[in-house]
Amino acid sequence: MKRASIKDIARIAGVSVATVSYVLNKKDGQRISEETKKKIFEIAETINYVPNRIAKSLQNNKTKLLGLIVADISNDFYSSIARHLEDKSLKLGYTLIIGSSDENPDKFAKLVELFSQQQVDGMIVAPVTGSEVILQKLVEKNYPLVTIDRYLKGINIPAIILNNREITESTTNFLIEKDFDQIIYIGYDTKLPHLLDRQNGFESTIAESGKMISTKNILVSLENITEEIQFKLIEVLGANPTNTALFFSSNKLAVAGLSYLLKNNITVPQDVSVVAFDETDAYQLFPCSITYIKQPLVDMADEAVKLLDMQINQYSSVAKKITLSGELVIQNSTI
Repeated sequence: MKRASIKDIARIAGVSVATVSYVLNKKDGQRISEETKKKIFEIAETINYVPNRIAKSLQNNKTKLLGLIVADISNDFYSSIARHLEDKSLKLGYTLIIGSSDENPDKFAKLVELFSQQQVDGMIVAPVTGSEVILQKLVEKNYPLVTIDRYLKGINIPAIILNNREITESTTNFLIEKDFDQIIYIGYDTKLPHLLDRQNGFESTIAESGKMISTKNILVSLENITEEIQFKLIEVLGANPTNTALFFSSNKLAVAGLSYLLKNNITVPQDVSVVAFDETDAYQLFPCSITYIKQPLVDMADEAVKLLDMQINQYSSVAKKITLSGELVIQNSTI
């Protein structure tokens, strides 16, 4: 079936194509009667006219499409922030296309290429290890770009991040004040700066406390989280742990660790206390409410889309980093 065009509307209405274009695009400055305007709109509705988005984008060099690349869409953090980003994008007239790199630099590169082919006006990305080169190329092209949740050292890209080190320091102090015999930090074996900020915040706070606390770091790979956490918790906790705190640096690590505790009849908070970065619906399946660090997802999404829109419309070309604050939500797992 042939798509209705503005030429069809002009022919039926007995006016010029230019007149139809002015009316449908609601442009001011033309002397067109209200009767003619009404007639054009009625004809457009009758023949089911749909604006040609591609043609329109060629005229103004904008597609009103944004690309979002998250690290892992199965993670509640990324699925939640993707929804907030979508809502904010729609409010500014953009449609958001979402892809998940699954922490794979090759997949990340393919998504960047795909979005470029779709002529998205700009991208919001959570960088993965190994994505530095492709992001640097986008920066050199002055391509509208914002990183969210994560940032890369040495590349000047606008970023929306959390105060990872500071909130980790205050959370670690919270655990220190409870006089645990042992505090165990569970994190990733990674070079991603935002995760290293969390680990460094924990280590420096313990070192500066002056207290004789037994601490251990469990660092696992991104690929085998469940297996590695279970194996290493067996080693450091033993069968009957007491007066011990576990600090998980992500909700994904926390879910794997909590699963181990359940299977081995280790109770929270009687045997061990638990703190986790980020919330997730999976915590609701655990018999004890979990203390967690809450990230301001709505604010992160608002700032990211706003910053990208400023670049797209050339309101600002300054690369800046916006740091937002996390909040420790204390629940029964640390009582």
